[in-house]
Amino acid sequence: MANLIATQWHPLLMGLLNTILCSIIALVGSLIIGTFFALLEISEKRALRIIGRVYVEVFRNIPLLVITMAFFLIVPMYIAKINGFTAGTIGLTLYTSAFIAETVRAGINSVEGGQLEGALSNGMTYRQAMRYIILPQAFRVVIPPLGNQFINLVKNSSVLAFVAGFDLMYQGNLIANDTLKTIPTYFIVGIMYLIITLPLSYYMRHLEKKLA
Repeated sequence: MANLIATQWHPLLMGLLNTILCSIIALVGSLIIGTFFALLEISEKRALRIIGRVYVEVFRNIPLLVITMAFFLIVPMYIAKINGFTAGTIGLTLYTSAFIAETVRAGINSVEGGQLEGALSNGMTYRQAMRYIILPQAFRVVIPPLGNQFINLVKNSSVLAFVAGFDLMYQGNLIANDTLKTIPTYFIVGIMYLIITLPLSYYMRHLEKKLA
């Protein structure tokens, strides 16, 4: 195993960096998009609620691989040329954002309704009330499930391997095929995923205790 690491450290490192980059982009993007559609779902306007609900149901109930392959195959054919990394990151972002939208919506609904009414009666706009009163409380409530979503996002980034995204799993597949050392290769890949997910898991637990 040590010899495998010594000879294949460069593709493994590049795969690890691509996985981290994809995860960071998808994490930020899915949090922003998910929060936006969560707000649409609780909007007073029926049309906006329908838009939010349709988005969530579509992307939450279609497999991540199907979404990714759609961007990898269809978008370059009819819209613009994109590589596997971009297609995988977009698919992962949209897929995760649907779950985050539901998580954030549940957090917003857990905040006492009277607080929104009180903020509005004190002269705040709906947007200001959401930004300064409701959302901060909602995010404190949903820290644990959001943490789970972020960890799942990192693991789901392995979907890039199916679209030549040059992520950690993709590089692992290449190394396993070239060296025929399947078990050691995937063991190393698994350890490298742990290097990403364990610190994130411990940080989310720390944040949860800090905000409790």
